[in-house]
Amino acid sequence: MITTEQVKKLRDKTSVSVMQCRKALEEAGGDMEKAMILLQKKGSEIAEKKSDREAEDGIVVVKQDDTRAIVLTMNCETDFVAHNDDFVQLAHKLLETAWAEGADAARAAAPALISDVVLKIGENIQLGQIEEITGGTIGTYTHHTGKNACVVVLKGGSAEVAKNIAKHTAAMKPLYLSADQVDDNARAQALDIIQKEVGDSDKPEDIKAKMMEGKITGYFKEQTLLDQSFFKQPELTIAKLASDNGGEVVSFKLYTL
Repeated sequence: MITTEQVKKLRDKTSVSVMQCRKALEEAGGDMEKAMILLQKKGSEIAEKKSDREAEDGIVVVKQDDTRAIVLTMNCETDFVAHNDDFVQLAHKLLETAWAEGADAARAAAPALISDVVLKIGENIQLGQIEEITGGTIGTYTHHTGKNACVVVLKGGSAEVAKNIAKHTAAMKPLYLSADQVDDNARAQALDIIQKEVGDSDKPEDIKAKMMEGKITGYFKEQTLLDQSFFKQPELTIAKLASDNGGEVVSFKLYTL
């Protein structure tokens, strides 16, 4: 006969439901280790069955020092689970593994850890991307919702400035670092939209052409990080903010769920 104490002990070890613990113990004939193996197997089976369900919610987690950052995304089905303690702890555990042992080690550890959490939560959970960023002074910002984050790399400068630029970038979501990154296709698409706006004007064609050029320049300036006005000090562009503090923005990347 399976006792309440046995069920409690297994539940303390696994955090799964009382019913699942009792069933595993009954199947294992009261053997605690065998019951834990059965629960792990059950978790793997459930995870496999749920793997086809869409997992478009989740969180972004980031770990950094001044010269290195690792970003990990973890996906689930609902916002409710994205805030679940077990789910959040899973993401951070894999992040710590990636930080200490590398991304491949984290990916290798993920299936078993995810199966355990799927058994408790009952949703499809998938490990997303793991990226390591190096190459300069690192600044990161993660929104309090955990849904988006940004990593900025400076040449020179300081970690504080890099973090401020990361916070600005996460809020403003530029498409480009600098104007020379705007390709002909993007410019043509913008021109097509602006042409429709200006086309209805009764102004002379040469004036319309100047208006279009001004609007295109203004549009891409708003979408280019280095040309944007820093949100804390609008009189400074991001490029000027970096250079005034002995740095240059090398790259940025946004991560969004």
